[in-house]
Amino acid sequence: MDQFSAHLDRGWDLVQRGDSRGAEQSARRALELDSQSPEAYNLLGYVGALQGDFEDAVEYYRQAIALDDGYLEAMLNAAEVYIHPLGEFEEALALCDQALDLAQNDDEVVDTLLLKFDALLGMNELERARELCSRFPEGPFENPNHTFLVGRALYEVGEVERAAPLVEQAVKDSPKNPEAFYYLGLVRDERGDTPGATHAFLRSRELDLELPNPSWSLTSETFEHSARQAVAALDPKLRAFVDESHVYVSDVPGVEVVVDGVDPRALLLLDAVAGPDGLPADQARLFVYQRNLERLAGALEHIESELTAALDREITALFIERREPTHRCMD
Repeated sequence: MDQFSAHLDRGWDLVQRGDSRGAEQSARRALELDSQSPEAYNLLGYVGALQGDFEDAVEYYRQAIALDDGYLEAMLNAAEVYIHPLGEFEEALALCDQALDLAQNDDEVVDTLLLKFDALLGMNELERARELCSRFPEGPFENPNHTFLVGRALYEVGEVERAAPLVEQAVKDSPKNPEAFYYLGLVRDERGDTPGATHAFLRSRELDLELPNPSWSLTSETFEHSARQAVAALDPKLRAFVDESHVYVSDVPGVEVVVDGVDPRALLLLDAVAGPDGLPADQARLFVYQRNLERLAGALEHIESELTAALDREITALFIERREPTHRCMD
């Protein structure tokens, strides 16, 4: 094996071990040997995404594509970052359409269609997303992850009965996949199987807690301080209903509230004691779930905006619109 290939192989091996800094060094050493290597730029892009440097990541991916306009892997990697966390869906769609022209087998087609589906969903283009689902191969899929992801896509567009067998198979194929169990809970809930849904949600919760925190994750103390600051900075009409002294942080919702029907991936929970008229009291305790918020945000710089948006929605729903008599969670 030549030195250039050795650096690339070592870089991807370090990625698998979670050593993004070491992987970056390997990629840069590869570039020192070949400054026009699309593979090295693709690795740099992947490392940048792992480190939360998403703008840099897509620039590296773009450089890889510029050096090799048929580089399907770099196109799909870039599209994934454009979708989440950047939310630049048109850019993602353009890359997916380009990739579909290059896809040579079912696996590549499914990978690309799934990303295109996520971009359409992000744009609230539900009808287009539903139409796209007809383009998925029937299966069975050689890649077990495709079984789950196609099932998830079908669920998201309301095709629960088509989704169910795929999600159930995904749980059997990947019994440590928290996403598969979460969607199994959603499918069972849609079918009226509340006990089965609860068990699936609890298993998803357990598996989520087994995953490592992202490299950029805050300490619980710092995260709690940030949550209190977010509350203090709310619009006064919302701020009146939540006091920062009543903010509590946990990784995920507790077992007892999940059993009571709270989504295990809720971002937050407002808990208000009912007043004499059956409506919420004037203030609520606020529980913020760090792991769930970090999963949605995808990067440290998006934590505050995601939390503020969730607070706006939930305080408005609980206190201003008076939709619920006791408490409400954001799922």
